[in-house]
Amino acid sequence: MNLYRTDLGRARGLGSAKHGVGHFIAERGTGVALMLLSVWLVPFALRVAHGGYLAARDMLASPVNAALAILTLVVGLYHAMIGMRVVIEDYIERRATKSALLILNALVGWGAAAIGAVALLKLVFASGS
Repeated sequence: MNLYRTDLGRARGLGSAKHGVGHFIAERGTGVALMLLSVWLVPFALRVAHGGYLAARDMLASPVNAALAILTLVVGLYHAMIGMRVVIEDYIERRATKSALLILNALVGWGAAAIGAVALLKLVFASGS
């Protein structure tokens, strides 16, 4: 029966799962956001590298620097999660392994974002004392 189907008929149902465009836009959007945030991040990191912990604490006392640091952390980790998701979906064939790795990817990414944000906020509020 399959011999009598057209090329389009055989290809139907094998295409897009209708979620790739959202991932593509998120990947590109977070990439652009990270490029813009790097304009702030590079000079900030250089100043902190020369000044150490006290310089970081003093610089994060500014609400703008604190917000940009947390935003950079969260956007960077989200961008990494999206990239790892694409790699896992493209190269892991076994369904159980793929599912486990996707769950682990999400847990590690969001866990790192939460821990990093708490650490930055702790540093921010330590600068007030």
